[in-house]
Amino acid sequence: MKFVIALISVALALGACANARDTRMAEGAVIGGTTGAVIGGVATHTPGGAVIGGITGTAVGAVIADATRPRHAPRTCHWDNALNRRVCHYR
Repeated sequence: MKFVIALISVALALGACANARDTRMAEGAVIGGTTGAVIGGVATHTPGGAVIGGITGTAVGAVIADATRPRHAPRTCHWDNALNRRVCHYR
């Protein structure tokens, strides 16, 4: 249990450093992996099927999330004196 908590803590800490694309891919991988594990487990009634489904779902979820991300979102930019840099907001 301590190992799982440590692993989740490290994953969350590294997730905070990710950009929008990485975050989207990670979310797609988690959703795909969870769904794949459930489907694999239900379809085969074995832990091995759940593992294979989870691995496959993780890969497919990450690829689909990256392929469907918005490519050219409109943005507005302005100079922020408090930050002393240009700030852009995507719609």
